[in-house]
Parts: sequence; C-alpha cells; structure tokens
Amino acid sequence: MTTKEIRSPLPGTFYRRPSPEEPPFIEDGGAVAEGAVVGLVEVMKTFHEVKADAGGTNARYLIENEQPVTAGDVILEVDG
Repeated sequence: MTTKEIRSPLPGTFYRRPSPEEPPFIEDGGAVAEGAVVGLVEVMKTFHEVKADAGGTNARYLIENEQPVTAGDVILEVDG
C-alpha cells in the first residue's frame, strides 16, 4: 500500500472545516474520494478549495486548523 500526499496549492491559512460550527471536510482516519474537498486555504480574505488529487483510506491531516501553510506543504496523507 502506498501513501499519497495532498499538498497546498497556495500559501495562506489552512482550514479543515467550511465554517467554525461545521464538522471537518474529512475526519482523521476516514476515507477520501478523488476530487473531494479536503480543506480551504485563505489568501487575502479569499477562500480556495483544496481538492484531493487521489483517493484513499486512513486520512491523516498533517496541518492543524487555522495553521499557516506555504505552497507545496503536505496537508493530508492517505493510504492508497
């Protein structure tokens, strides 16, 4: 089984949930479908969706909610 990395496309602030009162896009340990939104990156008050370019199981976030990210940072790992 291989581990796939989902990376931030932009620098900014990473969000694991669509809003503070909603659940995370993906739960740790859950499954991820290719093309699914796994988070948001905020850049200058604009939110950009981060989509999985590969699907898998046993998702693990490496970036905490509201943590700064740079382009290319690994946000999520999934087993494929």
